[in-house]
Amino acid sequence: MAWEPPAVGARATWTRTITADDVQAFARISGDRNPLHFDVAFAERTKLGGLIVHGGLTTALFNALVAEVLPGPGSVFLHQEWDYPAAVPIGDTVTAEAEVIEARADKPITRLRCVARRSDGTEVLRGECLVYTMRPE
Repeated sequence: MAWEPPAVGARATWTRTITADDVQAFARISGDRNPLHFDVAFAERTKLGGLIVHGGLTTALFNALVAEVLPGPGSVFLHQEWDYPAAVPIGDTVTAEAEVIEARADKPITRLRCVARRSDGTEVLRGECLVYTMRPE
């Protein structure tokens, strides 16, 4: 299967509402039981004002986007750089968007600019990632 790089400027999105069950599952897998995710009284006394989603759940939307849509099946991360300018309240819907900013023709490597936003449009993650797309022999 020959590598056909995606076009520079190509975009894709992945949207998910992140529930309390998702937060519980992520904590079971990761061991992260930060009170910002589970202790309402604690979280309400912080500047966040309530329970928030793990940052790892926000970045996980890009795992799905990269593996399922752009560049697509067989794709894995080589490098990621993320900034988190705002938190995601539990129960909010987040849309992850990736844009191709570079795609090599000689190797199945794609560089993506990534932004995730809450349902109100607030940016909650931004950065870039480098992706390698595995192809069957």
